Amino acid sequence: MSTTTPDLEAAGAQEVLAYAVQRFHPRLKTACSFQKEETVLAHMLSQIAPDARLFTIDTGVLFPETLATWKRFEERFALPIEVVDASSPGAPWTQSNCCGQAKVDGLERALAQTDAWVTGIRREQSPTRAQARKLERDEKRGIWKFNPLADWSDRDVWRYIFEHDLPYNPLHDQGYESIGCAPCTLPGSGREGRWAGEEKTECGLHV
Repeated sequence: MSTTTPDLEAAGAQEVLAYAVQRFHPRLKTACSFQKEETVLAHMLSQIAPDARLFTIDTGVLFPETLATWKRFEERFALPIEVVDASSPGAPWTQSNCCGQAKVDGLERALAQTDAWVTGIRREQSPTRAQARKLERDEKRGIWKFNPLADWSDRDVWRYIFEHDLPYNPLHDQGYESIGCAPCTLPGSGREGRWAGEEKTECGLHV
């Protein structure tokens, strides 16, 4: 891609994804943690590119509900999902094992040999994401990063899910707006349920 990039801020999510696929597929991957935002992205991608590449980082301590949602994704969208193992077999669970370097290392493996990736980041999720653009340069990795849902509200996400009768993680119905690993996630609005009681707000994938 040239240093002159298109301004996608006024483009809809489907348009952003279509551009990402047209420009970068198959060297494009979409991060999938089986939250409601990925429900929307997986559905859009299944219509744009049935062979789109998704990946999930499996820390080994995911909620049972997340594992069940994973199965429903495979059944409904028929998209290939690459599994990146970031677990720590034989070691006690700690945040450093799950939400630290092990997870970041998993992301680096997932994005090796890619030119761009897609995330479900939305600006209203947290102050650390408030400036996210629909297309930005991931300078840390030297690739492009697409955030098609950057300007979507929580209501926008749910409207899309219900209009298309899509599967979603049932933990959202139990007050979990953001869903990570079972040991460090509590119910809460935005990302306040992640690492509750600590200053930590991001796992390292988007910083």
